Amino acid sequence: MRVLEPIPYKKVSDKTLAAAIEIVLGDEVMQKKAQELGEKIRAEDGVANAVEVFHRHLGLIG
Repeated sequence: MRVLEPIPYKKVSDKTLAAAIEIVLGDEVMQKKAQELGEKIRAEDGVANAVEVFHRHLGLIG
């Protein structure tokens, strides 16, 4: 699987962004990994996790 380096903000252009999108759209392994990651994220209870981290930071829970 390819790992794309981030495009530095000052170097983002229509051409660099289009090239990165073309790479992603043409890489089936990358698409599959993104799909798997999306499924894991959707399965999380983000709000409950955020509240727990917040409470832990305040020392309200161990």
